[in-house]
Amino acid sequence: MGLLPFKRKEIFSESEKTRLVQAIRVAERLTSGEIRLFVESHCKYVDPIERAREAFTSLGMEKTKQRNGVLVYVAIKDKQFAILGDQGIHEKVGTDFWIKEANLMRSHFRDSHIIEGIEECIREIGESLRTHFPHEADNVNELPDDIVFGK
Repeated sequence: MGLLPFKRKEIFSESEKTRLVQAIRVAERLTSGEIRLFVESHCKYVDPIERAREAFTSLGMEKTKQRNGVLVYVAIKDKQFAILGDQGIHEKVGTDFWIKEANLMRSHFRDSHIIEGIEECIREIGESLRTHFPHEADNVNELPDDIVFGK
């Protein structure tokens, strides 16, 4: 009897990944803003904001022309998350917006509607980005739309 190679269980199914990438693409369609989704099983820090900051920098999100990148960070098994907006978007929406989005995610997570919560949060962030950073004629997608999976 041979040994089967150990295959790590995927965090999201293929259809869930497709839904989330599509949500990012739709959210970015009419804005120069950028949204990234970083997902891992466990947060290696006590404070998920610190992990989100590390991921934000490692993904080069502070390099967008208008400083309008937003990272949605989720540690699935720890049920932790953070939403981190760069300087440009934060100056436009303020702290209350991020608190509202965090409460939205928290309520979905509490009901075990993880995918729906992430989708809705991405949609609302996209609406805010469209308001403050409308699509420009020379707009380029500065950052990939794919989901980044951590450890």
